[in-house]
Formats: sequence, structure tokens, C-alpha cells
Amino acid sequence: MNRRPGRRTWSLAVHGGAGVNRGEALLEDRAAEIRAALRDVLAAGARLLERGGSSLDAVEETVRLLEDSPLFNAGRGSVFNARGEIELEASVMDGRTLGTGAVAGLRGIRNPVVLARRVMERSPHVFLYGEGAAAFASAEGIEAADEAWFWTAHRWKALEAARRSPPAVPPSGEHGTVGAVAIDRHGNLAAATSTGGLTNKWPGRVGDSPIIGAGCFASNDSCAVSCTGQGEFFIRATVARDIAAAIEYAGEDVQRAADLAVHHRLSALGGEGGAIAVDTAGTVAFAFNTETM
Repeated sequence: MNRRPGRRTWSLAVHGGAGVNRGEALLEDRAAEIRAALRDVLAAGARLLERGGSSLDAVEETVRLLEDSPLFNAGRGSVFNARGEIELEASVMDGRTLGTGAVAGLRGIRNPVVLARRVMERSPHVFLYGEGAAAFASAEGIEAADEAWFWTAHRWKALEAARRSPPAVPPSGEHGTVGAVAIDRHGNLAAATSTGGLTNKWPGRVGDSPIIGAGCFASNDSCAVSCTGQGEFFIRATVARDIAAAIEYAGEDVQRAADLAVHHRLSALGGEGGAIAVDTAGTVAFAFNTETM
């Protein structure tokens, strides 16, 4: 979504995750519910930007709202790890300052994206993990939630199905990682990404979502990017930074840069997923090599 009031431009894009169903049909009524939820959070972010709000506020707010929905693999609707626990991760990046905040290995934090921004703005660090992140969240008064808040029946069924599958079979139906990218009327870019990771993942596993340059990146010199998919491959291909670098150093347009990163570099490694991006002109692009995004 974008608006061009006078000479000023703002743009906002959100995603609700990419994945391959591998036999798990995404029913049309569920797909419609997901699209409706995405439209609602997009409208909320748009109202903020229309009033002159910052891109950083917009991406945090849209991702926070998506984390509160049980429809997505982030926050409330996150998948379970091999122990039947939920471990959360998120990141934010400010394209104006290149400031970043990231968190991983979280349990019981309602909105990881809020904590990620607080790490960026209220700590001397970039990345906090596990107990240390939880302690910082408590010190900052970040809202917690008990296990019942995060538990959803369809995610538990997915874990049970994964436990019955051979170890070599990757988890199915990994839909739902969320993210947002924006540029505000001041020309500042920002990005945010949040996820619960992979169903039946090894406890302590960290994906690309909290890793700057892999699942999230923003710079006023190029673009803002949020990724979703098989995190191990996005880390290896540094997909988010690769899209920005193609714009900044090779002069590619944002759609071409996204296509190159996803359909060539990521696909060449055997990785699956997608990305959304917005450039300094407010042009929005997306690319994915999965059945759905």
C-alpha cells in the first residue's frame, strides 16, 4: 500500500509467511481469514503513516498486531519445538541510523517485536537471547503472557504429525512468519520480522528472522526487506542484505533485486521462501518460490 500526498511518499507492505503445503491443504475459508487479517493490519499501519508517523513505528505496530493473531507463526500462533515448547524470535532495523535490535530463544513474551525494538533503543547491544533477553524484558516492563496464550490446536496437531514423520522429512505447512517494510513521509525506511520458527525444531535453534542481513534489513541507501521461509538457507544466502546490495552497488531495481536473491541464489541452494521489499522511492516488490506466500 502506498500514498503520494503532494511530493511526499509513504509505502507499507506486510507478509504472513511463505511455505509449501506438502499435502496439507490450506482451506479456502482459512486463506480468506488470513487475507482479511493482513488487510486489517495493513490498514492500521497505513493510518499511522498517513498521519505522519515513522516507518519504524509502522513496522513495529503491524508486526505486533500480527503476533497477537493466532493465524500466523509468530507470537500467539507460533509453532512448537521438539519439546512441545514455543520459542520466539524477532528483529527490527531502522534504515535511517542502521540501528538494529534482535531477540531469540524467547518464552512467555507476548510481543517479541516490541522487545526487539527496545533492545535497539534502550540497550548497548544488538542481539539478546534466552534468559538474558527475558531478564531485559522484565527490567523494561515488556508484557509477558502465559503458555495458554500461545497454545493453538492446529499448531499442536502439526507437532504431533511431525513427530510421526521420519527425521529426514522436513516439517510441513510452515506458513505464518510475519514481517513488514515501510518508508515514511520523511524518506526513512524500516523493517521488522517475527516468527516461531519450525515445527519440531531442535530447542535452541535460531532461524533467519532475528538475524540482520538474513531475514531482515533496512537502509536509507537502498531498501527495507523482510523474509520468510527456511531460515537456514536464508542465513547462508544472506537474502535480505543481498537484495539491498544489488540495489546499492549494482543499480538493480527493487523487483529485479528480489527476484535475483530468491529465484537464483536462494533456489540454487535448495531453499524455499520469499521476501518483501520497499525502496527509497516507495516502490514495493515481492518474490517467492513456494506454493503460497
